[in-house]
Amino acid sequence: MSEKILPHHHSESEEMLLIRKQAERTGDFQTVADLLKLLGDTTRIRIFWLLCHCEECVMNISAIMDMSSPAVAHHLRLLRNSGLITSRRDGKEVYYRASDTVQSRLLHQITEQVMEIACPERKGVIHAQGDK
Repeated sequence: MSEKILPHHHSESEEMLLIRKQAERTGDFQTVADLLKLLGDTTRIRIFWLLCHCEECVMNISAIMDMSSPAVAHHLRLLRNSGLITSRRDGKEVYYRASDTVQSRLLHQITEQVMEIACPERKGVIHAQGDK
């Protein structure tokens, strides 16, 4: 960490020094920015949310989204490259689903909280726990 002299000396605590050091990790922040840019597309959010609830092939996703297969394949490729979804091949068919990662689970949870919806299999549980 370069020792930058700040114009105002409000705090020189250990915590502030750690925060300053973390803020210099521009590559990590670029990764977050790239992910948020990827998710700035409504279609990709919809496809991701769908794949949090089921495993589907391109043809079925295309029908659900009312889009062409090449357009859906483009979005799936971007989501897979980001690590948010995974795929598996069964013969000639490729199936997609949300990755089992902290980032995917968090994005799924954020999407549902912002939209004030719940997974179909969890609706009763959420209301019973008073999370709504």
